[in-house]
Amino acid sequence: MKTTHLLLTLSLSIAGLVSSLPAQGPTTPVPTSRVMLWPSKAPVGQGTFETCDLELEVFLPPADKANGVAIVLCPGGGYIRHVTDREGYPVAEWLVEHGIATIILEYRLPRSRHGVPLFDAQRAIRTTRANANAWKINPERIGILGFSAGGHVASTAATHFDNGNAESADPIERHSCRPDFSWLVYPVVTMGKFAHKGSRTQLLGPNPIPELVHLYSNETQVTNNTPPTFLAHAVDDTAVPPENSRQFVAAMNANQLSVELLELPSGGHGLNGCKGPLWEQWKTAALKWLAAN
Repeated sequence: MKTTHLLLTLSLSIAGLVSSLPAQGPTTPVPTSRVMLWPSKAPVGQGTFETCDLELEVFLPPADKANGVAIVLCPGGGYIRHVTDREGYPVAEWLVEHGIATIILEYRLPRSRHGVPLFDAQRAIRTTRANANAWKINPERIGILGFSAGGHVASTAATHFDNGNAESADPIERHSCRPDFSWLVYPVVTMGKFAHKGSRTQLLGPNPIPELVHLYSNETQVTNNTPPTFLAHAVDDTAVPPENSRQFVAAMNANQLSVELLELPSGGHGLNGCKGPLWEQWKTAALKWLAAN
C-alpha cells in the first residue's frame, strides 16, 4: 500500500509539473538558406552608411512544386518590431506549399531614418532577381508582400524603384528593384490624414516636413509604371483605416492600372490575430488574383 501511495503521489507531482510548463508554440521553419542583405555597410541616407548584418531568410519550394514565382515578404509591427511569428513564417510556409519562393525581409527599423526600410526592400528585390537562376525563379515574376507597417514598406517599394545601375561594381545593384506585383494586407499606405500615427512617427519623426509626408504617402506616388496590386483590408480596422487601401486603389484606377481590393466585413487590424475564416479568405483571393494576372 505504501509503495502504491508513493507512486500515485509521484505521478500527481509529475503531472502537476508538466501542466505548469508553458505551452509550446508553433515551430519556426528552417529556411533553405540565409543571404546577407548588404555586403558590409548599408545606406542610411544623405551619403551616410552603417554596419549591417541583416540576413534574408530564403524559403524555396520543392522542384516539383515550384512555379517560378517569388515574393519578398515584409512583416508588420508598427515600425518598432517585426511580427514574423504571425505575418512571416506561417505565411512563408503557406506560399511555399503553393510553389512560391518566399524571402522574408526583417527590414531595418527606421527610428526617424525614413529611407532605411525602402533601401532594404529595394536591395531584397535586387538580391532575389540576381539569384533567379540559383533559386529557380522567373526574374519577371518577383513580387512583394507586406502587412500593416510592412505594407508601407511594400507599397513604398512598389512606387519608388529604379532599373538598377548597369555600371555598379556590385552585381546585385545592376538589377532592377521594381517588383512585378504587390500584395498589401491591411497596409499602412498614407502618411496623411488616415495615417497610422505610430508608424508615421517612427518613420518620419514627430514633426515631419510636408515634403516627406507627400513622398511617403504612397497613394500620391502611383505612376503608370506601378505594378499590379492586390489589397485586403477589414472595413472595421480602426488602427489602420481602410482608407489607406481605398486611396491607393483610387490612384491605381486613375492611372488605369490593374488593382483589386478585397474588403472584409470584420476582423479589425490583423484579421482576428492572423487566423480564422477571414484570414484564409484573403489568402485564397490573393492566389486567385495572382493566377489571373
